[in-house]
Amino acid sequence: MKKTLVALVILLSVSGIAFCQKVKDTVCNPAVKTIILTREGVELSQPILRLGSDDRLLLQFDVLGDESRYYSYRIHHCSHDWQVDDIAVSEYLNGFETSSIGNSRNSFTTRQPYVHYWETIPNDMTTFNASGNYLLTVFDDEEPDKVVFARRFYVYEVQANLQAEVGQVLGSEGKDRNQNVSVYVTPPKGQYFNNPTLYYHLYVRQNGRTDLCRELPLHSVKGNELHYKWKDENVFGGGNVFRYFDISNINVPMYTTARIEVFGDDYIAYLKPEEDRSRKNYVHREGLNGQFKISAENRYDATVEADYVWVNFAIPMEVPRMDGLFYAVGDGMGWNFTDDNMFQWQPNMKAYTLRLRVKQGYYSYQIVFVPVGEREGRTSTLEGDFFEAKNEYYLFLYQHTPADRFDRLIGTVLVKS
Repeated sequence: MKKTLVALVILLSVSGIAFCQKVKDTVCNPAVKTIILTREGVELSQPILRLGSDDRLLLQFDVLGDESRYYSYRIHHCSHDWQVDDIAVSEYLNGFETSSIGNSRNSFTTRQPYVHYWETIPNDMTTFNASGNYLLTVFDDEEPDKVVFARRFYVYEVQANLQAEVGQVLGSEGKDRNQNVSVYVTPPKGQYFNNPTLYYHLYVRQNGRTDLCRELPLHSVKGNELHYKWKDENVFGGGNVFRYFDISNINVPMYTTARIEVFGDDYIAYLKPEEDRSRKNYVHREGLNGQFKISAENRYDATVEADYVWVNFAIPMEVPRMDGLFYAVGDGMGWNFTDDNMFQWQPNMKAYTLRLRVKQGYYSYQIVFVPVGEREGRTSTLEGDFFEAKNEYYLFLYQHTPADRFDRLIGTVLVKS
């Protein structure tokens, strides 16, 4: 899968972006690093806002180098399946579709210089007046026709009550490996769902896995309650405790880091060889389920004092797999399957290797195997699948009745296994 194909998903022009194409989180400039989009004041939170609330998003990112540049962003409304809507900006925004990113700081005492940028949304220039899926695209003011990176986020309203539970699958086959997500949806008091199979779409996503974001088919209607359960789409491999590495201290290797070297102006970290955990017993450990946290020991402000490190991964293997590819996935390396987070076979080492440049901190990740011709990655190959594994399932319910001009996000909930 070529990185250029991912970049082409988003085609930005001065007037707008290409419609009828599904959009993804993507980075088109390799100098852009450590993109973080969360609710302001809530570390490690998802970019999900309630319409009409005081909640705001905090966008942060670094650009390698010591030259400060001017960046701006655009906001686009999207359909339930992430196609950009061809509707007027005034239908979903109050204010401006495009605004400047007004805050930046240069790094301090780092081997790799960079500029840290941040902005809050909504702000005095832009507020939301519609729920739904949204796409944020960032561009350099000197090249407004080129997307630097893009991130997706959600704005929801409360027009439905979602209840969900995670349990074992029916029958004996796979019950020790898989998790079944059952969802029950009711409307506000005095209302009802008209033609639910046509006007409503329910999605579930496991952790941050964009490849494991599925639309659930309606199982049944009981009175005025919609039941989504016991279908193949409801069943997810449990996976395992996320792997991790900690490079907060670049002077002393910690935990899964074997050694850290200095070469010129670069820090280079080598992780211990990745283990095949699929045949081992499940052992619980608290983790971040694919998220990361920037930190740097003996530094006052890691935001601009944490350095960048080349991190080297290796999966020992006697012979290469010819039926698919291995990827490291997580917030720190991306959830999509691209050249950037794909392992490469090294015959002289008898191993798959990957090299990533990341900011100092703690990172959690999984190694998934993507068979040829498939879109979902498998944790069963190297991680193993266990029913006991701790996962987060995010649910999103969309409505588009004849009275609606676009897909509204009328309910969302998080349920943990």
